[in-house]
Amino acid sequence: MNRYSSHKIRFERPDLDELIKQYAVVDLHFHSKYSDGNNAVSSIAKRARELGIGIAITDHNEIKGAVEIDRYRELLSIPGIEITSREGTHLLIYFYEIKSLIKFYNQDVKPNMGHDIMSSTRLEMEEIIKRARAFETIVVFPHPYSATFTGVQNTYFSEDRLERLFEMVDGIEVINAENLNKWNLRSALLGFNLDKGITGGSDGHRLPQMGRAVCYASCKKDRRAFLDAIKGGQTRVVGKEIDIIRKVRSNGVKLRTNIRNYPDLVEKNLKYSYSVINSKSKTIKDSVKRSFSEKFKERRKKYKIV
Repeated sequence: MNRYSSHKIRFERPDLDELIKQYAVVDLHFHSKYSDGNNAVSSIAKRARELGIGIAITDHNEIKGAVEIDRYRELLSIPGIEITSREGTHLLIYFYEIKSLIKFYNQDVKPNMGHDIMSSTRLEMEEIIKRARAFETIVVFPHPYSATFTGVQNTYFSEDRLERLFEMVDGIEVINAENLNKWNLRSALLGFNLDKGITGGSDGHRLPQMGRAVCYASCKKDRRAFLDAIKGGQTRVVGKEIDIIRKVRSNGVKLRTNIRNYPDLVEKNLKYSYSVINSKSKTIKDSVKRSFSEKFKERRKKYKIV
């Protein structure tokens, strides 16, 4: 038994050379120049080949990158999109066939776009999932815990609504290299508690970030086998968060891309912060924090999160 088969989730820098010898390995969350990324698809494909891994270009409310990389037949690519719901929360949808992604985008996403590619669509979370289910898809909540409204674990959603939403999806992104470690740890625990498939990705916006977090499985190195592995709960994840200096650089790239959308982002963050501040008293929050800390230590050991 090697170290990558002994735990479902490992918080460390992936040894890709070792991983690709035994597993199908994919960075399931990467952005191109077509949304808020910094690189052309040709450069992304070249880097993925150099690393020996598969890649999913999951641009925000856009599919040009996913369609373009699908033409690189020698490369394992997963057609995907990261959609921003009406609530401002993100959702990752992976498709078994590129033609299905194109049809979904043209009939369901494009007519409901906001004023900018990074803006919220007019579709609520449940409606997006319902429409995605008309196709053969894998639906995943990315970075469910994060510092802003983009993760589903925020006060926009009631406990009852969250429970229904979790029943509707196939998986949880348990390591996002752009996220903070404390939020990834909570995401990992959520994935185990929900008994869902688990995924991971760099959420990279620049080439050096590719492969910092990956999802892997003991399956054939093809699209269908890999997506089936996610759905069947057979995937594992290993990754390490990007250091703070690279985060700042990455966020600078995103900010330059999103500058036209900045007022919209500020408004949503203010609303989110206000709801958090007023949702619970300090006493309750401190009590929950202590309780969570104790339970997390126990469950982290039980579920072999390292």
